[in-house]
Amino acid sequence: MINVDNEKRTLLFDLDGTLLPVDTDRFIKQYMKKVGEYAKDILPPEQMQAVIWKGTEAMIRSTDPHKTNQEVFVDYFVSATGLEKEKVWPVFDRFYAEEFPKLASYVDTTPLARQIAEEAMEQGYELVIATNPLFPEAAIHERLRWAGLGDMPFKEVTVYETCHFCKPSIAYFEEICARIEARPEDCIMIGNDMQEDMIAKEIGMKTFWVTDFAIDRGKPIYPVDATGSLEDLYRDLKERKHIFA
Repeated sequence: MINVDNEKRTLLFDLDGTLLPVDTDRFIKQYMKKVGEYAKDILPPEQMQAVIWKGTEAMIRSTDPHKTNQEVFVDYFVSATGLEKEKVWPVFDRFYAEEFPKLASYVDTTPLARQIAEEAMEQGYELVIATNPLFPEAAIHERLRWAGLGDMPFKEVTVYETCHFCKPSIAYFEEICARIEARPEDCIMIGNDMQEDMIAKEIGMKTFWVTDFAIDRGKPIYPVDATGSLEDLYRDLKERKHIFA
């Protein structure tokens, strides 16, 4: 049985489109183009991009608690291409070290991200980066640096090497709670995606829907406890109003 501190309060933050201002579709398009070009000696760019998309879908669909998202992706990639992991992954590792940081030009930054994180910590919240764990740790921590949050002491950052589920699976949020030993009802999920983030309401988390880069695919629609811009979020947090009271 998990030993849970009843006084613990936790804020879970989505990253892309929430703390990191970005047009996700535009960013992913550029990411896929860059990785295809970088790894063209392994597979033709269009084939590489197709395999990455399918591998991503495999991670999102996976319900196996014994396989990390990375293991799901590797298994699909090797099966679909016939290539050996040992010949491919060093290239991917170099891509994330050398080329991925250059994608910073396709995102914006806001001082609000840092201000919100610092205010929350000052108030005693534990902080979790609950970004969809479809990327390696190197890529996710690089995006945290873009957001000005690279040195923040987060309780948990969800990455594909260690997570077994993805959004919008309820199991993704349950796994976070188990890892940080927190009750869902003591957590607030903050994100811009109605279907991927606000589903946290289903396990008892409070939710704040950030509207600056809001994503809503129409259904399902989940009830939210609060909604507004990132600036609204910061004001409510700082003034300890509404769900932060």
